[in-house]
Amino acid sequence: MTREEVLSLIQGHLADELDLEPARISIETRFREDLGADSLDLYTLVQELEDSYGVRMTDEEAARILTVGQAVDFVVEHDPAGSDLDLDRAEP
Repeated sequence: MTREEVLSLIQGHLADELDLEPARISIETRFREDLGADSLDLYTLVQELEDSYGVRMTDEEAARILTVGQAVDFVVEHDPAGSDLDLDRAEP
């Protein structure tokens, strides 16, 4: 899976979860400061990443992810299936 594909899927999830326009969410977007995401929103995002992409994230790793770009990088770097993630499963 490419970085752009992961970004697009995360944008869609965040837009749905936070009731935002996907175009408002970029690689540089900060979860708390720019999107107003709270702890529950961030927990939901981690669960979505784990369920949709098959990645596993410790609490310490999750705490270090502050931007959309960092979340994208984490998924790409920890993709258990290489570039063969199930895109249909990742749809909201």
